[in-house]
Amino acid sequence: MNQTRLISFFASVMLAAVSVAQTPASAPAGSTGLCRDGTYWTGATKKGACHGHKGVQDWYAGTAAPTSGSAVASAAATPAATPPAATPKAAPAPAVTQAPGGGAGQVWVNTSSKVYHCPSDRWYGKTKRGAYMSEEDAIAKGNRADHGKACSR
Repeated sequence: MNQTRLISFFASVMLAAVSVAQTPASAPAGSTGLCRDGTYWTGATKKGACHGHKGVQDWYAGTAAPTSGSAVASAAATPAATPPAATPKAAPAPAVTQAPGGGAGQVWVNTSSKVYHCPSDRWYGKTKRGAYMSEEDAIAKGNRADHGKACSR
């Protein structure tokens, strides 16, 4: 009697372990997880998965769907699943080239945000809209220094 209970217990544990971690048929190919907002994740690792999507709801990576019609696939008979290849991310935006002009004593004023950038700043001459002028002119026209850091001080 106890042996029957023990076998039944282990069978139910194995069934639960296999059924929880399977990728649903409705998931896109290569999905490794389901985010809490209902979107699917395709990255190879759980680290950073579903960032910006309210976190991970279910994780499927490293599991293989059973190859037979039975609910339980033998772990010894099933080879280790290889993680799906990482999907290529969107290509980074091309580097913004610096606007012609500028030079000694000139700052770049972002005319949209009313912020001016010094020549040593990474945004110097690179915002979508802007103009070069002296720092004094920029301040006189109501612009402010990027992060409160004036160039001439």
